[in-house]
Amino acid sequence: MRFASLGSGSEGNSWLFECTLTETPTRLMVDCGFAVKETVGRLERVGLTAHEIDAIVVTHEHGDHIGGVFKFSRKFGTPVYLTHGTWRAALRSKLTDEDYLQSGRVVLIDSHSPFNVKNLTLHPFPVPHDAAEPIQMLIESRSGFVTGILTDCGSSTPHLVTMLNRAHALILESNHCPNMLSNSPYPPSLKKRVGGDYGHLSNQVACDILRKLDSGNLQFVVAAHLSQTTNCPNVVQQMWAEVLTPRGITFDIACQAEGFAWTNLDTRQLAA
Repeated sequence: MRFASLGSGSEGNSWLFECTLTETPTRLMVDCGFAVKETVGRLERVGLTAHEIDAIVVTHEHGDHIGGVFKFSRKFGTPVYLTHGTWRAALRSKLTDEDYLQSGRVVLIDSHSPFNVKNLTLHPFPVPHDAAEPIQMLIESRSGFVTGILTDCGSSTPHLVTMLNRAHALILESNHCPNMLSNSPYPPSLKKRVGGDYGHLSNQVACDILRKLDSGNLQFVVAAHLSQTTNCPNVVQQMWAEVLTPRGITFDIACQAEGFAWTNLDTRQLAA
């Protein structure tokens, strides 16, 4: 299995997963926060066409994650998987309509129940975030390789740590530095939201989660959803290195403009 990012940050998020254990690859997109034309261009950058995406899984209804989902689905016939709460929120925001539920392209999922997309098994779990029914997930290939995703989450919980402890690779939010957030030009309400228990993970909380992942499975981590206003990649690099380098765990950082290039995850595991 390998994964890539089309972009990660407040201006748009989208992750790609590809499993090639069978003759017909499984290609999964998690979130699509970009306009259709932009998404197609970013897909071309990583060597894919829109018609090669088998499904989109939506984590929650905020625009930087769901903004392009239904327009992309309508244009290319791509199935969309999302929780009941996220679907209702999308209806309220007029991102879609009730009739689309009858199209066969919308699959409503439970936030605690695994489901399959071709050769991948997804294990969703709820997270504390200011959305209707937000999820993050583990993505498991038939080989048993597990990748975790945790972004758009305000605080750590024992349940999410237990879930992520299964992961061999992890995409983890490291959104902001609390001091930079406090001194930022954001209005007080936004500072409170971002830094609150239902906002976004700070660098410190991300590092705390990494320390708790002690199963010995974890081989590779990507820092995601960094704020361009209240964070700095160099700060994340230094803080994460202190936690991960002594354990022999490699990591990298995804960015808003370029995302993250394809990384072959199974190769990393086998080489470890």
